[in-house]
Amino acid sequence: MSRLITFDLFSALIDSRTGASRVLSAIAAQHGWRIRGEQLYDEWDRRNKASQRDEPEWIPFAEHCSRSLAATYDDLGLVGRPAVDAAMLLGSVAGWPLWPDVADGLAALAGRHRVGILSNVDDDVFARTKVAALVADDAVLTSERLRAYKPHPEIYRRARERAGGDLVHVATSARDVRGALEAGIDVIHLRRPGHEPDAAGPVPGRTAGDLAEVARLLG
Repeated sequence: MSRLITFDLFSALIDSRTGASRVLSAIAAQHGWRIRGEQLYDEWDRRNKASQRDEPEWIPFAEHCSRSLAATYDDLGLVGRPAVDAAMLLGSVAGWPLWPDVADGLAALAGRHRVGILSNVDDDVFARTKVAALVADDAVLTSERLRAYKPHPEIYRRARERAGGDLVHVATSARDVRGALEAGIDVIHLRRPGHEPDAAGPVPGRTAGDLAEVARLLG
């Protein structure tokens, strides 16, 4: 079990759009805004990813979330409380649903492989998710621990070093698939609804439809 198999958290394992959209719908209702939670999530998520990509120094994930929500409100002409609302959003991650194959699939994989997480997240946020109980803490590689964010090559290089040089990353989002491949990481692309690979990026050599197929590809 020397090889480490890492998974992205908020796309490969957790249906973050569904979970976060519910909370953002409630926030919009509190403010009296006529905007769907899914739209608000998409606008915030895009800015949040850009903030992680463009910030030259490591800052907490929670700060990225708050500043991105503030930018979303400004751009959409919404008058709200972005710092308070961002804290509410991240405080809700315990209720964000796993994809249906995750609970059983991770347990099955862990019986044959060393399974971990590679995610752009703070430790305290990760600890509140449903995934935290499914993996060993020493195999959790957060941006807080690695002091880097996807899709920068450094986070993948540091993850590989922590893994002792033998790492396979299971990624879903376009930026994660492309970032890992461009950093020279062995990648399995795990397909999930709402996520498509970057057509301009490198093509992953292995693709799976669920965790059972990931297990078969790992052999």
